[in-house]
Amino acid sequence: MIPQLFVEKIDLGDGRSITIETGRLAKQADGSVVVRMGDTMILATAVSARTSNPAVDFLPLTVDYREKFAAAGRFPGGFFKREARPSDSEVLTMRLVDRVLRPLFPDDYHAETQVMIQLMSHDEEVMPDALAGLAASAALAVSDIPFYNLISEVRVARIDGKFVINPSRTELEKSDIDMMIGASLDSVAMVEGEMKEISEAEMVEAIKFAHEAIKVQIQAQLRLQAAFGKKEIRTYEGEKENEEIYKKVKAAAYDKIYAIAKVGSAKHERSAAFAEVKEEVKALFTEEELAADGDLVSKYFYKTNKEAVRNVVLELGVRLDGRKTTDIRPIWCETDYLPRVHGSSLFTRGETQALATVTLGTSREANQIDSPSEQGEEKFYLHYNFPPFSTGEAKPLRGTSRREVGHGNLAQRALKNMIPADCPYTIRIVSEVLESNGSSSMATVCAGTMALMDAGVQMVKPVSGIAMGLITDGEKFAVLSDILGDEDHLGDMDFKVTGTADGITACQMDIKIDGLRYDIMEQALGQAREGRLHILGKLTETIAAPRADVKAHAPKIITRTIPGNFIGALIGPGGKVIQELQKATGTTIVINEVDEQGVIEILGTDPAGIEAVLAKIKSITFKPQMGEAYEVKVIKMLDFGAVVEYTAAPGNEVLLHVSELAWERTENVADVVNMGDVFEVKYLGVDPKTKKEKVSRKALLQRPPREEKKE
Repeated sequence: MIPQLFVEKIDLGDGRSITIETGRLAKQADGSVVVRMGDTMILATAVSARTSNPAVDFLPLTVDYREKFAAAGRFPGGFFKREARPSDSEVLTMRLVDRVLRPLFPDDYHAETQVMIQLMSHDEEVMPDALAGLAASAALAVSDIPFYNLISEVRVARIDGKFVINPSRTELEKSDIDMMIGASLDSVAMVEGEMKEISEAEMVEAIKFAHEAIKVQIQAQLRLQAAFGKKEIRTYEGEKENEEIYKKVKAAAYDKIYAIAKVGSAKHERSAAFAEVKEEVKALFTEEELAADGDLVSKYFYKTNKEAVRNVVLELGVRLDGRKTTDIRPIWCETDYLPRVHGSSLFTRGETQALATVTLGTSREANQIDSPSEQGEEKFYLHYNFPPFSTGEAKPLRGTSRREVGHGNLAQRALKNMIPADCPYTIRIVSEVLESNGSSSMATVCAGTMALMDAGVQMVKPVSGIAMGLITDGEKFAVLSDILGDEDHLGDMDFKVTGTADGITACQMDIKIDGLRYDIMEQALGQAREGRLHILGKLTETIAAPRADVKAHAPKIITRTIPGNFIGALIGPGGKVIQELQKATGTTIVINEVDEQGVIEILGTDPAGIEAVLAKIKSITFKPQMGEAYEVKVIKMLDFGAVVEYTAAPGNEVLLHVSELAWERTENVADVVNMGDVFEVKYLGVDPKTKKEKVSRKALLQRPPREEKKE
């Protein structure tokens, strides 16, 4: 028997709609839904363990998003023809959903929880990542998992001045805004995206527009939940609590922590001082008490620490390192630090340091994107590495983390629209985070800007970035510029904004509280603008403009376009011509066919080698014009003429027939020309009889007068 299906429809107001259904698929999961828009279908499931590990003091939540190649009617690439590790785009979608869901579970819920989202059918006109948050929340809505605040996510674009929700990929190409917004009914929880130098007011307007669409989607989830029959939320064992221990810890630690926090100190000095207070607190308990409740002592010490530090900021306006709320840490920068890379820079802000390198290449080095929902390539991309020594830790390396993928993507989006459209290079930036205490991703943006200019990439405008924080008790609030790592952990917001002097290019915001007011968001954006302009000034003091040219040891790239019918001649049989040419000139030559034209990229460090390639291309594509005169050189003598080569196009040969040498009858070719002779000939086009090109020497000579016949 087919089970009962429950369906809710969301009208987007422009003829498009989204449906959410439950009751048919994956019924053994705690909650499951199918979300459909056009022919794109996503299955989302939510499962949570019935018991939790008492030793775990956090929510072990896993959000997984996967795109099945079968969804697009395609085979996976590679030898095994099976989906393997998630792509960067899948990881980024996981992060988008995780960042909104995680803060909305109960603080004391620690059961293993897994939300799995799968793309099962793909419509090229529907971008599936914009539906993943809706699907995840809806799956939780029809489950009994403790999750009280439903959410959704949408993409917002602005096309010809008009905001659009969940545009197609084609529409997105025309937009100056590409933002993903996640929110509950009451407040915005997450923002991430890229923009083409928009103002702070325009950004807030886009967020508000998206939030209204999200409210409609949450109402649909509530209707589905009611129709399906809202399940009674499961009971669970919360965290162990002991009010007496909390009071004892707070009484012993609060004033001491407050005193340390208001003085202002460096990270290691401050950490050592807090650790000393913690040891003093632990000394108030017996070994037996610590064995039984040591975890509570640590928990309450952290809670007290958080409260004291936050109160110092709210009451005194003083931060952990002694700065005021709007102060930026000291900055020093350096370019051309690494002698043999194509471009490099060091950016240091306080206790955060990033070393960026730029590598220039041809289109052959473009980053290939091959996923069920997107195919193409990136000619500009950025990789971000966060080694454990950057925070003074020793940890095993287990490949690129989700965090590294996400931070690298944010920095890439911040910079990519400032790469000129006519830049011939493929560009790779690598950011090595060497020290970290507060927004290494924004340090990456700043270091990346300087490294690009050091490499001679003619950036449209330089870009800087800043991370903003927030501390609020519901009434009073403080917006913090250039946050520390501790302020990120103890605060209520992490808001990263990048931009030029003229507008915002990218942003990423995570809110850890309910009900962020728009006036606070607007103040944060205004304060962020002041901060990033200050940082931008430091960058341009170090390097005011891009270098006029690439460095001597960096490859120069020259592009040429030739008619498509000459591509084969340049490549040669089995690639012989192009391979020998690359070997002889020390260059790399890449040929791409675009619109029946051959686009040739010549990459090399030796100008003479590049010129030799250009000469060869000119030779191969040389096409003489009817009636024009050209200089030639004799390269071969034959009984019936001479083979000549155009001096302007070496290797381009044509037969000069004996009958076209001179007006007088020529019995012996050598009587008129010899090997190595240089002279001009006239191009006569293609002989209709022989179908071969024809040139003439005599046509450029004065014709002798005819002799009169004797009677």
